[in-house]
Formats: sequence, C-alpha cells, structure tokens
Amino acid sequence: MTDLKLFLRSTETIESDHPQIVSLAKKLTAGTEDNHEKARRLFLWVRDQIAYSLVNPFFLPEHYKATAILDRGRGYCVQKALVLCTLARASGIPSRLVFADIRNHLVPEKFLEMAKTNLFVYHCYTEMRLGNKWIQMTPSFHKQLCEEMGYPLVEFDGHHTAIFPPTDGQGRKFVEYLRHHGAFPDVPLEPMLKAWETAYGHDRVEAWKQALQ
Repeated sequence: MTDLKLFLRSTETIESDHPQIVSLAKKLTAGTEDNHEKARRLFLWVRDQIAYSLVNPFFLPEHYKATAILDRGRGYCVQKALVLCTLARASGIPSRLVFADIRNHLVPEKFLEMAKTNLFVYHCYTEMRLGNKWIQMTPSFHKQLCEEMGYPLVEFDGHHTAIFPPTDGQGRKFVEYLRHHGAFPDVPLEPMLKAWETAYGHDRVEAWKQALQ
C-alpha cells in the first residue's frame, strides 16, 4: 500500500512548507474544506496564472523550485505540474508527478523547427489523491494559449481525470499518449534529461542549455 505521507512532504523543489506557498494555497482555498473543490481551484489558478512557455531553464534542480517558478510567472509542463503539486501538498492533499511521452499533432511550426519532432518525452502532469483514488490533471496550456492555438481547453471539475484529449473540437488529432513512465514524488531530473538527449540529440539539448543560461 502506498504511503501517502511521501506525497505530502516538502522537498528541495516541491516547497510545500515555504511561507510563500502556504500563503498562496490558503488564499486560493479560503472558504472551503472540501479537497475536491480545493483541487479544482488550485488547478484553475496554475493553469491560467502560470503561463505555458518552453523558454525556461530546465537542467538544474533549482530550475524546478516552486517559488522560483511562481516568481517567474511561467513554466513548461513539468514546472507547471510541479507548482500544482506543491500547492496541493500545502493544502493537505497528497500529490505527485506523472510522466509520459506524448505526441502533439497540432504542435506549432516554431517547435518543429527547434526540436525536429512533435514528440514530447517526459511530458508531466499532476496526480492528486482525492476521494480515496488518484486523479490525473494537466494544467499545462493556459486559456489564452488555447484560444490562440485552437487547442481544446482542459477543464477539471475536482472529481474526474482531466488530461489532453485525443482530438480537438474539429475532430483533428491533438495529443497521443505513447508511453508512461510512472508517478514520482519529485522531479526525476537525471532520467528525464537523458531521455531528452535520446529523443532530441545531445548537441541540440546542449544548445538549449546554452541559450537559457
């Protein structure tokens, strides 16, 4: 049986006991004791108030500190999922990070030029323990980005799984889940970066690091 205490702990990156995090979590969940409603509010806030952006440092543990991501106001999928995980733990909800390889069939041309593929390895989303079961949710794409790109907006009601759908509103292929890597109590940085090098090439990943120093 899973020890839920593991998914309530504060870590170097998931700073759930940091005063800034605790204060924000209390503010966002004020007036409710229901964990489903707390989770819904936290999800909506992270989805839309932390902008999705690939232009973020990604190769050191400090790049994933929840407070640093909050201060920056943007992050890519792992960083946004981590902030949501952190706020959930600060609210007393067991939470962890789930990783999967996905293919975004509607990826922008700019990313295709940069990565030479529409494959995203170690895409990350959040999983919370709600009502005696684990529920998955991805806060990656904020509302404005979805409107600009024509992506379907992921909505979370506090009770049901909320991850990327396979098609958009026009029936076009959207996100395909290819391989799951499992759930983790913290960011598995080393295997994640190794997977990036395998998928995108060592030289390309090193170039990204240099550009984001």
